[in-house]
Amino acid sequence: MKKIILIGSSGAGKSTLSLKLGEKLDIEVFHLDKLLWKPNWEMTDREYQNEIQNNLIMKPSWIIDGNYGGTLDIRMKAADTIIFLDRNRFVCIYQILKRVKKYNGITRPDMQNNCPEKFDLSFLKWVWNFPNRQRIDILRILQTVPKTKKVIVLKNKKQIQLFLDEL
Repeated sequence: MKKIILIGSSGAGKSTLSLKLGEKLDIEVFHLDKLLWKPNWEMTDREYQNEIQNNLIMKPSWIIDGNYGGTLDIRMKAADTIIFLDRNRFVCIYQILKRVKKYNGITRPDMQNNCPEKFDLSFLKWVWNFPNRQRIDILRILQTVPKTKKVIVLKNKKQIQLFLDEL
């Protein structure tokens, strides 16, 4: 495992797991939220997103966390390991609410500067609908991944810890 992507719903624990993996494997971690947002919650354009990710995947090793479905193919082609955090929507919502409470009004470490954490009902609705929309697309994509790549699906805290312990 030298080129790893983590995907899953917001609140699933991608950033937390990526940092733990990075420390354990001594691989640099890149948070797409930090790289692809501009200050004040302005999203970068697709051309810039492609450029950033094409530059990242040229490195000899990396851990990249984030979904960004429009550019997922770039990361999936280059990755040797794909980790899908397929967490329960209630867990994801709970984690997001905890994050809002902890970072409310300030920028969290895995986010672009000047993008303060805030309560956002439309974002929570997106997370709630993730299992019925994005999850289905991700599972379909994972079925097409070449056998040369390792695909790991982790559904709960116990599986995540076991995975880390076995590294």
